[in-house]
Amino acid sequence: MLYDFDTVINRWHTDSEKYDGLKKFAPKAPDNSIPLWIADMDFKTAPEIIAAMHKRVDEGIFGYTDIYDASYYQAVCHWMEKRHHWHITPDEIVVDSGVVPALSHALSLIARPGDGVIIHTPAYKPFFNSIRNTGMIPVYTRLCCSHGLFTIDFEDLEQKAEDENNKVLILCSPHNPTGRVWSQEELSHIMDICRKHDLFIICDEIHNDILRPGICHTPLAGLYPDMKRLITCTAPSKTFNLAGNHLANIIIPDQGIRDRWNSLYHYLPNPISAAAATAAYEKGEPWLDELNQYLAENFRRMETYLKANLPAIGFQIPEATYLAWINIENLGPDHGEIENRFIENGLIIEGGDQFVENGEGFIRLNAAVPRSIIDTLLNKINHIFN
Repeated sequence: MLYDFDTVINRWHTDSEKYDGLKKFAPKAPDNSIPLWIADMDFKTAPEIIAAMHKRVDEGIFGYTDIYDASYYQAVCHWMEKRHHWHITPDEIVVDSGVVPALSHALSLIARPGDGVIIHTPAYKPFFNSIRNTGMIPVYTRLCCSHGLFTIDFEDLEQKAEDENNKVLILCSPHNPTGRVWSQEELSHIMDICRKHDLFIICDEIHNDILRPGICHTPLAGLYPDMKRLITCTAPSKTFNLAGNHLANIIIPDQGIRDRWNSLYHYLPNPISAAAATAAYEKGEPWLDELNQYLAENFRRMETYLKANLPAIGFQIPEATYLAWINIENLGPDHGEIENRFIENGLIIEGGDQFVENGEGFIRLNAAVPRSIIDTLLNKINHIFN
């Protein structure tokens, strides 16, 4: 490999939310804990991105910044075309500080307080928070799970869509926390239901680049380029470990919605983040390809070890994301107690109950760590439960 994903980097005392904010999340965590909770990676970003950030810092002035250089938008458009066969144009892009604030901004423009917003559960908790914070009502449609594979309950989705009080579907694609990559057939079925019942769709595709070998992500908007009642949220943050840079690209095909967005929420980005994102999309592809290979091996290592040593734990390699969604139901009836045993032994995971609902009996574990950490955490799990 050209890039180093094996080196363990000390992130303590760097104001890291994942590390230095650990006790806020898990007050009982031992001092030597391994943080496996929040979704950022323990890998340095691509050196090409770091070099672009250094170049911008060396200019020495950090005043108010907006993105006027066409190369930024061209880089985003070229990336989506090359990686996902999705044609977008620069004028369709607005920038925001992240996908989470973008969800609230989008909801405020397409629905009103009191409207229902449908989400698939288990769900990323900020979906729920964004809905509540805009005065809207979260409406749950549960994913089904059979032999570790999560699928959409289309009958239930249609029932929720039929309710005239429900105005929006937030679709997580690829799905967090389960790691599903929705097929074109599934996406088409979703779109058929939403069109039939006049639902607006906000599609969170922030995990679209973190894929297992042979798996392809299909952007919903790429399947339906003429669909105006659709907003797609993307960002380089998950792909290149740039969450702290606070820059997301929101694709809005409807000119009227874009105009209202820019009049209400026009975001002036950090000058360093704009340079980093441009470099990521222009030069970061080789790094990403190696990252995906490395993550695939991490997951294969986990699957092999758990099947051999802890068959009671249900784990299937996710199709996307760097997050393992692990079934702990067979470890005992008290799932809270089992989650506490992970944490008390220094493995700081997230319990399934933190994913709105329908996550009981699961934990989420961040596998974007050096391989030596994977081996350590697997040995710890074996020690805890054997």
